[in-house]
Amino acid sequence: MMTNSVSVTKRLFFLFLVIAGLYYAQEFLIPLVIATILATLFLPFSNWMETKKLPRWAAAFICLLLLILFIAGVGALISWQLVALTTDFVLLKQKTLETAGHVQQYIFNHFGISLAEQSRLIKDQQKSVTGLIEVMAGSVVNIFTGFVLMLVYVFLLLYYRGHIKNFILKLSLPEQQAEMKLVILSAAHVSQQYLVGLAKMIFCLWIMYGIGFIILGVKSAIFFAIFCGLLEIIPFIGNLTGTTITVLVTAINGAPLPILGGIVITYGAVQLIQGWVLEPMILGPQVKINPLFTIIALVVGELMWGIPGIVLAIPLTGILKIVCDHIDVLKPYGFLIGEIETAKTESGFVKKIKSWLSKITHKQS
Repeated sequence: MMTNSVSVTKRLFFLFLVIAGLYYAQEFLIPLVIATILATLFLPFSNWMETKKLPRWAAAFICLLLLILFIAGVGALISWQLVALTTDFVLLKQKTLETAGHVQQYIFNHFGISLAEQSRLIKDQQKSVTGLIEVMAGSVVNIFTGFVLMLVYVFLLLYYRGHIKNFILKLSLPEQQAEMKLVILSAAHVSQQYLVGLAKMIFCLWIMYGIGFIILGVKSAIFFAIFCGLLEIIPFIGNLTGTTITVLVTAINGAPLPILGGIVITYGAVQLIQGWVLEPMILGPQVKINPLFTIIALVVGELMWGIPGIVLAIPLTGILKIVCDHIDVLKPYGFLIGEIETAKTESGFVKKIKSWLSKITHKQS
């Protein structure tokens, strides 16, 4: 009995040390982990270039250039839409001031707080906001440094991937090296599948939100479609947050109630298509984590690493599940994290859509 108690205490102490290490080493680990996940995305392309007799350093450099071009392209697309949005900035500011005036009057009429007292409270809040802006401006340097480090790590990880793989294998016993190779390949495959699937998902969401918002006549429809789609990197919360902001900005612009209701209906329709058609086809079962541990992973990721932790929570949890599934002692934890295998009852219409999209995917591949 005493031995079991000591064993549990050691495991809890080890878990505490791991969590503390992840928290205090976040400035070092975040760029490295992001780079590792991105490097796995370029592994097939890098291997293909090397089969064409291209040196490994050149293949890694080309992959790095493609990554930079992709980030620059997304940034340019968002900037283009932001410029279009700023044309309505004066009107938006005027509407915001009018709305703020109505809110102040409502507070005075129902709560008895004078306009002077409200102005004083707002000024106090502005001081704290100014301090927050100064902190954010100071963190820009850290963000830029982390971004540059991330790019360097991507190149070096692609270049030294064989060396790193051999190091991991040397840590294993000879009879366990075959299993360890399978774990490494499976973890890399899950990371690739998640990133590629996420990119496809975001592209599909851009199209669906874009069509819906344009039909409704939402101002800056393309910008809000891009915005809602990009927030897909945060499961459950992302799309809902993007849609809420779209509704609020559209309401401030003076849109009538039917358009606001149409935005909410568009969100519901997109979520239905995403959950029943796109996710099973694009992401696949290997990346599926049950909703309970998805939320736990997001909360823990935010507590330890902030916004980067939210973005990295799902792929890291997927990789953790793969590791647990291949180690006998940890298999129960992999089962706990994974999705419950139950047959979903689907309508014939949904099955036809899945079959049609599956045929297109097979033809393209």
